[in-house]
Amino acid sequence: MSNPYPIITLRPATQADVDIITALTNAAYEKYVPRIGRKPMPMVTDYAQMIREAQTQAWLAEQADACVGLLILEAKDNHLLIYSIAVQPTQQKQGIGKQLMTFVEQEAKRQNYDHVRLYTNIHMTENIALYTRLGYVETHREEYLGSFTVYMEKRLNSET
Repeated sequence: MSNPYPIITLRPATQADVDIITALTNAAYEKYVPRIGRKPMPMVTDYAQMIREAQTQAWLAEQADACVGLLILEAKDNHLLIYSIAVQPTQQKQGIGKQLMTFVEQEAKRQNYDHVRLYTNIHMTENIALYTRLGYVETHREEYLGSFTVYMEKRLNSET
């Protein structure tokens, strides 16, 4: 059976990729601004600074030499945190996000973490639904800048 998803390759991002990361992040998250009444945190992040930090792992997903997605991960003491995941709007709904999520789980296991955490805005309902379908469970909510942040995690096991 053939892979139903487009073939992507992942590579570590560097300081030279900051403009690409910023542009792709803004394009992917822009649709949420009217919903939450402000720019989501990934749109106001200083990625140059973040990439310099030792615990940050930035990855670019490429397809035919074009950047179609990205992951920003943070290595924490006892888990891997998805700070941001974004797919170019023209490439969404093609399975790239699911491939990125699979990579996160593989990377977490490679780094000896037994769970992955993430957070998202309560108004990003399609993201919450996707994460739930992928096995993530809501752990709690916190009020943040007039809205709520939804925290989720997935426990990993050898079958994942």
